[in-house]
Amino acid sequence: MSFLSKTLDRVKPSPTISISTKAAELKVAGKDVIALSAGEPDFDTPDNIKDAAKAAIDAGKTKYTAPDGIIELKNAICAKMKRDNNLDYLPSQVSVGTGGKQILYNALMATVNLDDEVIIPAPYWVSYPDMVFLAGGTPVIAEASMQTAYKLTADQLEAAITPKTKWLIFNSPSNPSGAGYSHAEMKELTDVLLRHPHVWVMSDDMYEHLAYDDFKFCTPAEVEPKLYDRTLTVNGVSKAYAMTGWRIGYAAGPEKLIAAMRKIQSQSTSNPSSISQWAAVEALNGPQDYIEMSRPIFESRRNLVVKMLNDAKGINCPTPEGAFYVYPSIADCIGKTTPSGATINTDEDFATELLSEHGVAVVFGAAFGLSPNFRVSYATSNEALIDACTRIQNFCASLT
Repeated sequence: MSFLSKTLDRVKPSPTISISTKAAELKVAGKDVIALSAGEPDFDTPDNIKDAAKAAIDAGKTKYTAPDGIIELKNAICAKMKRDNNLDYLPSQVSVGTGGKQILYNALMATVNLDDEVIIPAPYWVSYPDMVFLAGGTPVIAEASMQTAYKLTADQLEAAITPKTKWLIFNSPSNPSGAGYSHAEMKELTDVLLRHPHVWVMSDDMYEHLAYDDFKFCTPAEVEPKLYDRTLTVNGVSKAYAMTGWRIGYAAGPEKLIAAMRKIQSQSTSNPSSISQWAAVEALNGPQDYIEMSRPIFESRRNLVVKMLNDAKGINCPTPEGAFYVYPSIADCIGKTTPSGATINTDEDFATELLSEHGVAVVFGAAFGLSPNFRVSYATSNEALIDACTRIQNFCASLT
C-alpha cells in the first residue's frame, strides 16, 4: 500500500513553475535563455510600500496577528472595494491570506463536497482545476475559443450548469489570455447566474488594474448586485503593486463563507506575514502612482509583442484587453518539422523545441486547458521581448 495520499493522483505540479524552474536551471548552466513563462512584474516594489514594511519592523509589528488579517488591512480592503468597485463590505466580510492562491484554495476547501462541480472557463489559470480536485470536487471545463476572443458566452455557461454545480470560477482580465469582459458581456453571464441560485461566483480580479485601451474593468457583484450574497470577490497586491514575493491576497464575501475560510486558515498557515500585511495597508491606502506609471508601459509591451508574434510564420496572436499575457494560436505550426528533425505534434512540443533550439521559455497551451497555443508573459523589458520574439520568429521560419 502506498504511503502517499491518493489525493495526489488527482493533481499535477504547476506547469508554469516547472517551466520557470527549468529556464532558471539552464541559465545557471550557462545557457542563453529568455524566460517569458513567469507572471511577475519586472518592476521593484514602490518605495512607499517598502518604507511602510521597514517602519513596521522598527515598530515591533512582528508578532502573530489575527488568523486572516489585521483590522487595519481589512479596513483598507473595504475602502478599496468601495473606491474601485462600488461594493460595500464590512471587515467581518474580508479574509486576508498568503497570496491569492491561498484565498482560492481556502474557499474551495471550505465549500466543495465530494462530486460537487466547479465550472472553469478555458483557457484557465493552471491551478484552478487542481485546487478543485484537492477539495474533492469535479472541474467542469467550458472551452472559450479564439473566435469568441477567449471569452465564455452565456450559452456556454448555461450549458455547463447542472444541479451539482457549486461554483463558477471567473477571471477577468484573464491569465493566460488577457481577455477582459466588458460590462455588457459580464451582464450576459450574470443574467444566466440569476436563473441558477445554487451557483456561486468566485471572481478572481487579480489583474483588475492592468486594463488597456478603452477597456473598463468590472466585477460580477458590481454588475449584478443581486449576486452580492453568493459572490466571493478575490484580489491581491501581487500584480497591481509588484509585490509577488510579499504574498498577500484577499477576498470579500458573505460572512458565513469568510468565517469558514478563517477556520481553514487557522488550522493551516494561520496569519500571513505581519510585515507584508502592513506593507499592503500602505499599498491600498497610499499613493497609487505605481499603477498609473506601470499601466502604459505594460500596454506598450503588449503592442510590441502582439505585432512581432503576428509577424511570425504560423502564429495568430489576438490583442488582449488586460493583464500581461498573450495567448497566440500555433495551429498552423502543428505537424511541421524542426531543422533537427523533431515533429511539432502538440503545443508542448512547440514549447520544448523553442526552449531547446532558441532558448525561449514559454508555457504550452495544454497547461491552460486550450490548445494549440502558448502563453507569453510580457512583464519584462522591451529589450528582452524584442530578442525573444525575434527568436520565436526565427524558430517558426525554420519549420518545414
